[in-house]
Amino acid sequence: MSEQTDPKQTLTADEVAAATPPGWAHVPGRIRAVFATGDFATGLALVDRIGAAAEEADHHPDVVLTYPTVTGLSSHDVGGITSRDIDLARRITGYADEAGATADPGAVTQVELGLDTWAGEEVQPFLAALLGGSAGDGEVSDPAGLYPTVWFQDAEEHEAPRQRWHLDVWVHRDEARARVDAVLAAGGTLVDDAEAPSFWVLADAQGNRACVCSTEGRRGA
Repeated sequence: MSEQTDPKQTLTADEVAAATPPGWAHVPGRIRAVFATGDFATGLALVDRIGAAAEEADHHPDVVLTYPTVTGLSSHDVGGITSRDIDLARRITGYADEAGATADPGAVTQVELGLDTWAGEEVQPFLAALLGGSAGDGEVSDPAGLYPTVWFQDAEEHEAPRQRWHLDVWVHRDEARARVDAVLAAGGTLVDDAEAPSFWVLADAQGNRACVCSTEGRRGA
């Protein structure tokens, strides 16, 4: 599929899901996989091969090496996922297979912070300065990816204290239902599943809310 696709044409969420190798999850703006390497030396060798492939393709992903995993974060130079990302993911998966490193889709989690506010533009500069990031397109982000993206959800102005911050937890579309079930089994309650499988709204025992999100059912990538 990817060889016949314009490398600058962004793919839809469904196209990404159909083309990515097993174990890779589509989260906002990128595809991601976590490979269980078993030991540090295997992970380091895998990172070396990924680096060489990225140089050859002139398409560079973020790669995180820890003990005992390697996390591959596909690059996104056109504001979405393209065939270049898919091609590189396939090469990385091939190298991981040769190294005996397996991708664990259940290990892929990306967290975003949502602030319910009636004037997001008013607080964006403050948060960008506080976090050392940049504000734009209705969110505050860190170019280095060291802290979660902060986005703003419209809310009616109010004086009474209420929950303002909530977590958006992005997971592999095939793992979303299992994550929701795990939250419910841990004492959570289901608040709203009208938009499932795009997202479920859940609450803890004290009523604090969070969302489990996936790309399934979404038009954009």
